[in-house]
Amino acid sequence: MLGDLEPLIHEAMAEWQIPGLAIAVVLNDEPILVKTFGQRDVEAGSPVTTETQFVLCSVTKSFTATGLGMLADERRLDWRKPVREYLPEFRLYDPVATDRITVADLLCHHSGLPRHDWVWMPGDLSREQMLAAMQYLEPNRDIRQSYQYQNLGYLVAGMIAERIAGQSWEDFTRARILSPLNMRHVGFSTEDLDQAADSARPYVMVDDERRRTALWPIRDTPAGGINAAISDMVNYLRFHLAEGSIDGVRLLSAAGVRMMQTPRVHVGRSEFDEIGDQHYGFGLGCHHYRGERAVGHDGGWIGWSTRIDMLPDRKLGVVVLTNRSPSPVAQMLCHFVFDRICDKEPVPWFERFRTRRQQFLASLKEDRQAHIAARKPDTRPSHPLTDYVGEYEHPGYGRIVIEAVDDALHWRFRGISGALVHRHYDVFEVAERPDTLSPNLLAISFGYDREGNIDRLSAPFEPLANDIVFRRLPGGEALDPAFRSACVGTYRTGSQTHVVALDADGQLTLTPSDQATYCLVPHLGRIFTIASLEGFRVEFQRGESTVVETIIFHQPNGTFRARRVQAHDHRTVGSGTRAPIAQ
Repeated sequence: MLGDLEPLIHEAMAEWQIPGLAIAVVLNDEPILVKTFGQRDVEAGSPVTTETQFVLCSVTKSFTATGLGMLADERRLDWRKPVREYLPEFRLYDPVATDRITVADLLCHHSGLPRHDWVWMPGDLSREQMLAAMQYLEPNRDIRQSYQYQNLGYLVAGMIAERIAGQSWEDFTRARILSPLNMRHVGFSTEDLDQAADSARPYVMVDDERRRTALWPIRDTPAGGINAAISDMVNYLRFHLAEGSIDGVRLLSAAGVRMMQTPRVHVGRSEFDEIGDQHYGFGLGCHHYRGERAVGHDGGWIGWSTRIDMLPDRKLGVVVLTNRSPSPVAQMLCHFVFDRICDKEPVPWFERFRTRRQQFLASLKEDRQAHIAARKPDTRPSHPLTDYVGEYEHPGYGRIVIEAVDDALHWRFRGISGALVHRHYDVFEVAERPDTLSPNLLAISFGYDREGNIDRLSAPFEPLANDIVFRRLPGGEALDPAFRSACVGTYRTGSQTHVVALDADGQLTLTPSDQATYCLVPHLGRIFTIASLEGFRVEFQRGESTVVETIIFHQPNGTFRARRVQAHDHRTVGSGTRAPIAQ
């Protein structure tokens, strides 16, 4: 029945340089094929075995949805209830969406949020920190307007399971799914994978060269972080194909399985005639393959490519695990098995995907040339490189540090670092490092205030939303207590006096004559902002004697100067102000 599958596997692994591959096929509750090919670790020469653990990537989402389905069976969860009924601290950028979004919306990617993957991808934040960051992530659609794949939604779904079950998502998933299914070669982190006796190592492609890469963590574990062996996935297939039972023991109701497999949100139309319109259910994609109802999910991460695919009405399922990304091999093999088992003339998937791969490789040089051509020639930064140096922060994405190293700018972002290449004007880009975790060629644009001070940078971390704006953190002498003390005194501009003092916390205050007292917040260099007045800045300047002698008021209506009042010249004057602070 599948006699010509092995030659196809060998040919596909050679064409796409797949180091190792594991495949399982289940039909009518029986595993008719469980086989491995190639090497789990090329450098060590270690073969893939049926117990070799691979990262499942987004196939994990079906586990998260399964666990919630079990809680729904027990009436501890209602798919239709707002998320905040389970997680009161849950917040989105849009307060209306915050109150209305349901558990079902999370599972079928209907939140209005685009991916915003760079919130979780560096792998340095806890679940609580990622959840807190979500209120600062800009949506690009209204809630339930359209399908938008969203890994952070499954982070929240996993936290809902934790809150209801009273245990970690990992412990809950192990107790309710993995242990009953006798899935023994599993883990939930790159640390687990690294310590496992039998586990694969990841590989990526750089142009047409295969390279080994590091084990990059997936801290958004409910979205993609389970590790498992092909021997474990056999029982997972049997469980889903038997509509929630295994060996006569029911773990999930048949209604719960159907909830997962019901098309809920339209994803799009496939480019291939054999594949019908694609929809998404709960943790599973839904479509028709050559007239057969199909459900499944792809998975992909740096060095990993996986797929689970099922024809539920035929009790047929396939899982393919590989340690190379990206590639269409998993999809190709699933479709080949379906064609053979369903006794249909096989579609030439190998030839189709090989043609696409050849076209992609041929276009690489042209694409790079187009990228270079998009740069504006003969331009330079508007400031000396040292003016860009500093720390910039976004409340959701975190902090970017810009440094000057050997006459060039470098960046550091939550464990990622490297050189910045000048593109044009005040735009730089992240140097390309395709064999590691990096936002390659990410454009970083610097901006400045009315006085020309570099005060922000922006970057398209999420291409479907507005550029993410990182505001420059305070720096320079404004942070120095000694400098702030030197600023204390009385200053005059025209007929107006300004009293500068220190509060109980050692921060500066400003009291213009006949006005309220304002708090001054350190900004850049010797510049302070006025806490309650947007767009107003106060700059202190030293004289030749290094004594602070002058205040410059940078205001929306102009620039004004006030000079320190000497002891013999101090007197009270009327205000006669023509501006909110200075005249």
